[in-house]
Amino acid sequence: MVIEIKMKYYIFGTLDLNLRKKLVKCYTWSMALYGAETWTLRAADQKHLERFEMWCWRRMEKISWTDHVRNEDVLLRVNEQGNILHEIIKRKANWIGHILRRNCLLKQVIEEKIKGEIGVSRRRGRRRKKLLDDLKDRREYSHLKEVALDRTMCRNRFGRGVGPVVRQNTE
Repeated sequence: MVIEIKMKYYIFGTLDLNLRKKLVKCYTWSMALYGAETWTLRAADQKHLERFEMWCWRRMEKISWTDHVRNEDVLLRVNEQGNILHEIIKRKANWIGHILRRNCLLKQVIEEKIKGEIGVSRRRGRRRKKLLDDLKDRREYSHLKEVALDRTMCRNRFGRGVGPVVRQNTE
């Protein structure tokens, strides 16, 4: 109960718009997107995530669904772009880069599945889309692997906040 009151104050209070946006992204999105780097997104899932993002912005701006405010107008009010799907893509790229830089069993399984060396049992009907299919759809695997192995190139491409923190020796 106390947490709900505090969250209402943070989201609906008299705080600055940029601070409210940071709070929504920090607390709400982090819980909603937990484990998103391993999700396989279908078109219906993408629509649900976009609706969730708009719901968050509407709640933050106290816009009722009966007000008939278009999504573009809501995004202009909060000075944002629809970027929850971009966040998931960045998380997936970060995760696959982390896996590809290591020498582990998961890396070997991924590479063998993409090359087609591991057989997949045949089932009736349309083949279900899986994580590796999603990776193949978005980028070529060889290019993704090349970017992942070069950390500076990976950080330049996906942003500074992506990737593990590398400590520099101050000797």
